[in-house]
Amino acid sequence: MRAQLGDQLVVESHATGVTKRDGEIVGLHHADGSPPYDVRWSDTDEVTLVFPGPDAHIRHIEHRRRGRTSESSRPSTDGGSRQEDAESGRIPPGRPSNPGDVGRRVAAERVRQGLTRAETAHRAGMTPEYLTYLEEQPADPTMASLIGLADALGTGVTALLGGGIDLPPGQGRALLHPQLRDLDPEECRALISTHGVGRVAVSTPDGPAVVPVNYDVIDGEIAFRTAPESTPAAAVGSQVAFEVDHVDEAMSQGWSVLVAGHARVVTEPDTVRRLAGRAHTKPWPGGEREMWVSIEPTRITGRRITSVA
Repeated sequence: MRAQLGDQLVVESHATGVTKRDGEIVGLHHADGSPPYDVRWSDTDEVTLVFPGPDAHIRHIEHRRRGRTSESSRPSTDGGSRQEDAESGRIPPGRPSNPGDVGRRVAAERVRQGLTRAETAHRAGMTPEYLTYLEEQPADPTMASLIGLADALGTGVTALLGGGIDLPPGQGRALLHPQLRDLDPEECRALISTHGVGRVAVSTPDGPAVVPVNYDVIDGEIAFRTAPESTPAAAVGSQVAFEVDHVDEAMSQGWSVLVAGHARVVTEPDTVRRLAGRAHTKPWPGGEREMWVSIEPTRITGRRITSVA
């Protein structure tokens, strides 16, 4: 038995040959199209993993012909076109993209890391077809699939499921044999990478404050945009601490990087234009936040918690 995405799985009665149930094959687990399949049943619209029995057969659909030009030829998220994806069996024909929450989180993290679907699927131990389905349709992946994807993307299952979004990190249990090690400056710079969300510690008239900001690393300096009367603006003209971290709640491990340095407001028009041109994101709070603050690191340290090998 061999199938392609979009084919129908038909289950018939042995005695009468009447169709008892049918559904669309929306996920393949083997590159050669052999079972099992992820099937969206026509009577319930639910997707289940199916190992076809002797009462089941495949009803093949007519796939699109090459050379056809239509709106479906627009680029897809992994660098190819939707037409090419459909022709290779990676997208069920005629079904619009309608991802579920897990698929949206997987796709967003994959794109953020610059990974193709093929690369991510290979790391996760699944077929690119199944990853395409997961990212584009309301899917209910197994725990094994979630663990593989979390490992491939360097995140946790909890993060992919969206659990604990409104809870502070670190509520999981400690590792059985944790190892805390210092990071060298090069490792620290690699971890804070080009941009993200960090916390700046400042002194205010009401006392010390630690506030999150969207930051960019440009020419070795930490830069963020804020408003002149905001709390982060209090960093200007003083020595400040800037911290970035990542906690993997599912694996009870993570890292933190601490940067100390002098903060200044950027006033040179050419420099402001250069910073704005090279920025990766805009401040999440929105509004008028066109005051650039730059922190020139004088000291950078970090630590990582992992399990003992």
